[in-house]
Amino acid sequence: MLAKYKIEYGISFQGHEQDHHYLTDDPVVCEQVLSGLLERGMRIKHISHDGVELPRPESDRMIKTAVGMLATRHLCASLEIDTVEAHHRFGSPA
Repeated sequence: MLAKYKIEYGISFQGHEQDHHYLTDDPVVCEQVLSGLLERGMRIKHISHDGVELPRPESDRMIKTAVGMLATRHLCASLEIDTVEAHHRFGSPA
């Protein structure tokens, strides 16, 4: 059985890029993985759902959510606040 979500990404090393993928059935985990990839500067190539590449608006929505999660994580670390306060003060995802 195929995983529901597949993220294909590339890791650059000494001028070469090696392709990798991450599989999960959970959309929240998918967004968390995307957040980690963005934080590390990985190249996100494709996001698939049930073996079919997501349309651009849907993949952009997942990436936008991942960016919000990343911003929240940085706000909380820098200001020493919790996610609830970050959401209240800045409107970031809780």
